[in-house]
Amino acid sequence: MQLSEPIGPVDASVVPRFAGIATFARLPRLDQVDRADVAVVGVPFDSGVSYRPGARFGPSHVREASRLLRPYNPAQDVSPFAVQQVADAGDIAVNPFNIDEAVRDIEAGALELAEKADKIVTIGGDHTIALPLLRAVTKKHGPVAVLHFDAHLDTWDTYFGAPITHGTPFRRASEEGLIDLTASMHVGTRGPLYDVGDLEDDKRLGFAIVTSEDIEERGVEVAIERIRTRIGDKPLYISIDIDVLDPAHAPGTGTPEAGGLTSRELLRMIRALSDRNIVGADVVEVAPAYDHAQLTAVAASHVAYDLISAMAPRG
Repeated sequence: MQLSEPIGPVDASVVPRFAGIATFARLPRLDQVDRADVAVVGVPFDSGVSYRPGARFGPSHVREASRLLRPYNPAQDVSPFAVQQVADAGDIAVNPFNIDEAVRDIEAGALELAEKADKIVTIGGDHTIALPLLRAVTKKHGPVAVLHFDAHLDTWDTYFGAPITHGTPFRRASEEGLIDLTASMHVGTRGPLYDVGDLEDDKRLGFAIVTSEDIEERGVEVAIERIRTRIGDKPLYISIDIDVLDPAHAPGTGTPEAGGLTSRELLRMIRALSDRNIVGADVVEVAPAYDHAQLTAVAASHVAYDLISAMAPRG
């Protein structure tokens, strides 16, 4: 924690919410504080997508939609910007033409940022970025439990021979020993697969699954209990592809699938993790070109807000 009082958002009674520079939740920039407990950083990269592009514009879109976030979170009974210093670290600029170089740049940027902030919440960008972010976080914490909210498994092997894309980060992470094979889980997966072998591979790679159908049939509370039991007290990295939400709640994404979660269900599950050791998180795959009335960006900004709230110290 900071020795001085944290600097919070711009006062909306002084500067209207629609005015000024759009940092996340109108928080100070990282260069305006001595150090941050939590840094919010963008990674505007989408060269790993397999269908609709556009997530490179996600960080700025989510920041714009975060202007209406307020300092007190009643659902978690915490003021996340008052009990910890949260700051916007801008974007990690990476090569849009070379995936391998971009992945190295993201890892290096995350490691550099970790010297100034204890935890990082990243706004993507496509899901490719989860691999270098996990590489960076495990240098400090060792293998982590990965809680992956997504319509898709993202444990496929290659696309067109490319080993690192937005559909492969958790296969590579498992192969590299970055994840705890006893404590990791997908939540919200649904839709067609290539073959039943996809599920067999996924289990071998260390993931349990709570599908969207499981949540519909058994309810959110049962899903929460399964998640908490699986994670235990392990260091936890949360990776959220916004397409875990139904397209009715998040149309602005690259690979939408019918039958997804509601934003209320997703937020409820995040809030149930506030007593866990969350060491990092990302929110990815927001593609503004397909968004309507900022539906997707508003959902993503609230997801990031509740992640930051869940990271806040209690007591």
